[in-house]
Amino acid sequence: MKYHLYFSREEAAIRELVGVTKDTRSGGPLEGSHVHIAHLSDSSVSLDLIKEAKSGGDSISVETCPHYLAFSSEEIPNGDTRFKCSPPIRDAYNKDKLWKAVLEGHIDLLSSDHSPTVPQLKLLEEGNFLKAWGGISSLQFDLPVTWSYGKKHGLTLEQLSLLWSKKPAKFAGIKSKGSIAVGNHADIVVWKPEVEFELNEDYPVFLKHPELSAYMGRRLSGKVLETFVRGNLVFKQGKHAPAACGVPILAK
Repeated sequence: MKYHLYFSREEAAIRELVGVTKDTRSGGPLEGSHVHIAHLSDSSVSLDLIKEAKSGGDSISVETCPHYLAFSSEEIPNGDTRFKCSPPIRDAYNKDKLWKAVLEGHIDLLSSDHSPTVPQLKLLEEGNFLKAWGGISSLQFDLPVTWSYGKKHGLTLEQLSLLWSKKPAKFAGIKSKGSIAVGNHADIVVWKPEVEFELNEDYPVFLKHPELSAYMGRRLSGKVLETFVRGNLVFKQGKHAPAACGVPILAK
């Protein structure tokens, strides 16, 4: 199946949501509510609708994901279901406009949309975009991917930190995370932004099914050396902590 035959209803969905956001304004029936648009891939009409809603005072935010900022539909081989996600990856012109929106602050933050699966569900041999699992596994590559492609568009390390740390923490209402400060959780990544590396099956971050990665064979910048969560070392030079140390975060 050709990639361009894989359709999206993103614009229609966002248009419907934006139709509700005007009610979040002061004095409106939904005053105090907030609308968040997840995983924006359309930097054309959909983004314009969101910008218009923001300028009108609507309580609305939006984020996008690394795969929409790294890939373009023109480079996706026919039937390569590793690249199937929802909404879909769009053309290079759209990708450049998406980066422009990120750097100008129209897109509030970034998220991984991490969606791992098993080979049977990706239907690599069949190449059927309509039936294959939709989602890209990318959590372990978020930092180097956004840095590698972002710096070509003028992204700074300070902006990278805001998009991945401070702004998501603020959006989620987690005051103890998102910045390095006395009293905050010591969630720290030690990395070398100038170091380049190629992703292959021997790369230590791959724990399962490296053949499913849409990033396989890519050359990236920014090698993660160590990761600390609440001061505990959970990753070092390809080796992970023996057990998870996270806790559930429930809405209040």
